[in-house]
Amino acid sequence: MPQMSPMWWTTLMVMFILLFIILMTILYFNINNKMTSKILLCNKKMNWKW
Repeated sequence: MPQMSPMWWTTLMVMFILLFIILMTILYFNINNKMTSKILLCNKKMNWKW
């Protein structure tokens, strides 16, 4: 069992890091999409006003 513990810790750490990276990328793309959509809406509104 002590021989397997480092492997377990490494697998857990790798899984945690991968999940964190995936979550951050999803949040980043969601924020980017929201910002671009807001900018596009503002541009459309401005064009409509003009």
